[in-house]
Amino acid sequence: MLYQEGSSTLNVNVSKRENKEKMIIHFILYSMAISGAFKFRGACNAVFSLNDEDASKGVVTHSSGNHAAALALAAKLRGIPAYIVIPKNAPACKIENVKRYGGQVIWSETSIQSREEIANKVWQETGAIFVHPYNDGRILSGQGTISLELLEQAPKIDTLVVPISGGGLISGVALAAKSINPAIRIFAAEPKGADDAAQSKAAGRIITLPETNTIADGLRAFLGDFTWPVVRDLVEDIITVEDSEIIKAMKLCFEILKVVVEPSGAIGLAAILSDTFQKNPAWKDCNHIGIVVSGGNVDLAMLWDSLNK
Repeated sequence: MLYQEGSSTLNVNVSKRENKEKMIIHFILYSMAISGAFKFRGACNAVFSLNDEDASKGVVTHSSGNHAAALALAAKLRGIPAYIVIPKNAPACKIENVKRYGGQVIWSETSIQSREEIANKVWQETGAIFVHPYNDGRILSGQGTISLELLEQAPKIDTLVVPISGGGLISGVALAAKSINPAIRIFAAEPKGADDAAQSKAAGRIITLPETNTIADGLRAFLGDFTWPVVRDLVEDIITVEDSEIIKAMKLCFEILKVVVEPSGAIGLAAILSDTFQKNPAWKDCNHIGIVVSGGNVDLAMLWDSLNK
């Protein structure tokens, strides 16, 4: 388990908090994990829980990157095929990861509908076992082990801030964390250009968007029927931030933590540094905060363009 407590330098902006108390940040660095993201946990749980007959058919999924690479690697370790449907706008570094781990890349258009249709076609042609990138109990269980390790090593944590997209990560983390400490607070961090989870939370039902627009390529999916009830019932609130705030948080991670973090991974830091979080008196007692830095697979060309803008 890799985690690092935030340095006092990162607490400069915490002076905006009304109670003026020091906020200690614990960074859970899955940017440094195998495959460069947290997704390997859920993928391994899904692949290695298959019986031999099912496993021999291989696995299939659709993903914009991190789940794709994680499933390809898990399948490689078990010695089975992995058919990975990837949208054409996925970051080049994530596509290369899939190829590096032996996954068979199958292209789709950028929409969720196209991804799902092509994955279903591959499933029908190959008989491979479908492993959904987030709406799958095996995936949730694997991601939940993050909470088990983190709270064993840093039991003082009273708040967790987790990126949200389809909800597989935050659902697993919330279920496990709440079982250990029912009083722990769970917040989701989401880009304003893909705020379907925040809209869903406000409406009390799943909301999907006609399109998304954010630098955080890993946070463009929508909640599923497995993940929505957990988000609805266990996530205290969803904090939305602008892409500019995400880029600023990435820069802080580079300069202070000395780690490479992708936009989706930096959004938790962006959320707790935002006025929405800092100036809300209801959250003034969130003093030991764990931030899940979900990944470090950065498309450097896109990053330089964003920083220059």
